[in-house]
Amino acid sequence: MKRLTREWVDKAEEDIGAARDSAARTPPRRNVACFHCQQAAEKYLKALLQELGVAVPKTHNLKPLLDLLLPYDATLARLRRILLSLTKCAVDYRYPGARATTRQMQAALRHAERVRTELRARLGLP
Repeated sequence: MKRLTREWVDKAEEDIGAARDSAARTPPRRNVACFHCQQAAEKYLKALLQELGVAVPKTHNLKPLLDLLLPYDATLARLRRILLSLTKCAVDYRYPGARATTRQMQAALRHAERVRTELRARLGLP
C-alpha cells in the first residue's frame, strides 16, 4: 500500500471512530456523528483513488469520487444511493437550520460502515 493511501485510511478510521463515539454519547451527538460518517466515506474513496494512481479531487461530494472509481471497479455502483445520502451529511447538519434525528444518524452509521467494509476489502485490508 502506498504511504499516502495509508494516510487516507488512517484519517478515515479517525472519522469512523469519531462517528461511533459521538453516537454512543448520552445524549448522542447526532449532527457530529453524521458529519464524521460522511468524512469517513469520503476519505475511504480518496484512499482507493490514491492507491489506483488517480488524481484525488478536493471535493466533499461523494458522487464524483465514485464516478472516478467506477471504470476500475463497476461493482462500486451499488454504493451510489448510500453515498448520495452521506453527501448530505457533509453540510446539512453542520450549520443551523437542520438537525439529524436518531434514525438519520443510525442510517449514516450503517452507510459509513458499509462503505468502510467495501473499500477496505478493495484495499486488501481486514
